[in-house]
Amino acid sequence: MPRSFPVDGLGSRKPAVSFGAGTIPAQTGSSGFFGAVLGFASAGRCDGDFVYDALADGRPFRVLTVVDQWSRQSPILEVASSMSGRAVAEALERVLAASPVRPRSITVDHGTEFTSRALEDWAFHRGVQLDFIRPGKPVENAHIESFNGRLRDECLNVHQFCSLDDAREKIEAWRHDYNHHRPRGALGHLTPSEFAARRQGTGSVAASANL
Repeated sequence: MPRSFPVDGLGSRKPAVSFGAGTIPAQTGSSGFFGAVLGFASAGRCDGDFVYDALADGRPFRVLTVVDQWSRQSPILEVASSMSGRAVAEALERVLAASPVRPRSITVDHGTEFTSRALEDWAFHRGVQLDFIRPGKPVENAHIESFNGRLRDECLNVHQFCSLDDAREKIEAWRHDYNHHRPRGALGHLTPSEFAARRQGTGSVAASANL
């Protein structure tokens, strides 16, 4: 069973890092800044993971991938040469700051970024539970594994990236196309953004088409 950090009954805990209001600036990151439809789409479960690739000159980079299990939306794809637990927390905070809801939990593996004190502190202060899959059991995070495969087959293996900025631009374009123009049978043949908008009663998806 996934290991969880409970968020109740921890009033006496003294976190090492503060994520109070205003600590993390609500700024646009490399993957953009999302509104109500493309923030966290539900108060349910999300999945997080990393995908690795390299620039044309051989320098490695990684992509933080996040998927909402309910709508299949990807609220963020954060590209960086390296990423600490605090950087993961900051990326998630940007999405959370633009979202009307927060996820109940985020399912992740035991990578050092996800097991870091910085991310644990963020999750505690934001009331989000971190669910850890069992080591060597990626099937327990099947939604993100499927998503990562699409990202690699349709974007990373197709493009050559000259720089981190080039990678960010191309990967963000793919994310937008995935959210807005890829109907899914599991969603009643709607795109992820259409599914979320209709189920939430948020009205037109066009209002978020530039996200």
